[in-house]
Amino acid sequence: MNIQHDIDFELARLRKLAWRMDALFHIPGTKFTVGLDNIVGLIPVVGDALTALPSLWMINRARKLGASPGTLAYMIFNTVLDFAIGGIPVLGDVFDVIYNANIRNYMALERNLNKNAARAKSVQTAFKSVGWVKPTLIA
Repeated sequence: MNIQHDIDFELARLRKLAWRMDALFHIPGTKFTVGLDNIVGLIPVVGDALTALPSLWMINRARKLGASPGTLAYMIFNTVLDFAIGGIPVLGDVFDVIYNANIRNYMALERNLNKNAARAKSVQTAFKSVGWVKPTLIA
């Protein structure tokens, strides 16, 4: 296996989790979706705490994948906002259906990793264009 395969595999896992949490079912006749976050979140206090766990796991995986501090801060903000407002009866449930914090977090992570990969590729191309040899580590 190579690094790109591992990152693609991890992103596929995180994408699946985000969509299960926020968009498992489509509400007929609307553009809204409902996921496990919305269903379990109906249980007062405990439901919102339980649905925060997968979100926190996703943030931890994003950190390990090399997400930038700004992206991690945005993901934490989304999760805290989802938890805080989600705890308000009725209003929080409506907010959860509309906001989809897990999907927002996944999309932010994917954008950030793509941006980092493009930046790394441009640096690699610059090395080749000027004829520099990339330094190698000697074991």
